[in-house]
Amino acid sequence: MSTMYNRAFHNKDIGGDAFLVTGGAGFIGSNLVEYLLKHGAGKVRVLDNLSTGFQENIAPYMENPSFEFVEGDISDMETCTSNCRGMDYVLHQAALGSVPRSVRYPCATNQANVTGFLNMLTASKDSGVKRFVYASSSSVYGDSPHLPKYEDQIGNPLSPYAVSKRVDELYADVFAKTYGMEILGLRYFNIFGPRQSPDGPYAAAIPLFMFAVLNNESPYINGDGEQSRDFTFVENAVEANIKALFCPVNAVNGGVFNIAVGDRTTVNELFEIIRDAAGVQLEAVHREERPGDIRHSLADIQKAQNIMGYQPTVKIQQGLEITFQWFKKKFFPHLTQKTQ
Repeated sequence: MSTMYNRAFHNKDIGGDAFLVTGGAGFIGSNLVEYLLKHGAGKVRVLDNLSTGFQENIAPYMENPSFEFVEGDISDMETCTSNCRGMDYVLHQAALGSVPRSVRYPCATNQANVTGFLNMLTASKDSGVKRFVYASSSSVYGDSPHLPKYEDQIGNPLSPYAVSKRVDELYADVFAKTYGMEILGLRYFNIFGPRQSPDGPYAAAIPLFMFAVLNNESPYINGDGEQSRDFTFVENAVEANIKALFCPVNAVNGGVFNIAVGDRTTVNELFEIIRDAAGVQLEAVHREERPGDIRHSLADIQKAQNIMGYQPTVKIQQGLEITFQWFKKKFFPHLTQKTQ
């Protein structure tokens, strides 16, 4: 278990509550599992098909009597129905992420992100789940040029992934209004941190950069590297999920919140921070831009601050340091030993 999540983001006793975390073997999902178990949740069930998640992410909890792992796919309705039974809260993180992956596999993206989402909404409704909190994405802002991004000013989506997340938001709003469900959506802005995988063709920039510099290799940067993002440490995303579970919902039911820090960093600056942390003198290799990528992203987070009490305390420098040390220990233990 990590040293994170010693601080509670809620003041409710959750010892009698049951939580379903879909995608709980993934990067963000497993961090949510860690928080819930560390703070005494009565039951935490993970539903994951392990397509992008890893059993090693939840291995520390397998012997915990409050924890249960179910390998299953949210695109199967019966799987969703059986796993929602007896659950008080659903934290829906399961999705097929990555803009480039969605450009290459639009049908698979829709199956996981739209069909799977609708299945989970329906199963949660039928099971009487108290509240459904789900992961949306800043990709829904699409071609909107406005900075910072406000929740009610979106543009046209630029990728199948963005379409799928926008459809989720529409379904959530309709289910809240039609069925009286309590539903909140979180528009994540470039979440990073421990357990984010560097493997595969759709890995995110931060783990790729860290893996490269620790290997003393030059990483690739798409385009000129001056594109900017509101990079957000995973502990802030966990805080947002927990506060979304327990905040007053009547005025914002079915709505969405930007989950970010409210600051932006260019990809070039990001690489320089990571390179300096590694103490190497590498230069990145620039290549063509990726289709579907937006140029700049910066969140206005006042809505989440005012309604949920969201206060992202971990800024990018501190988050990158925590992540870098975790990354080095996991993938390059020989380097960790040398510096001890």
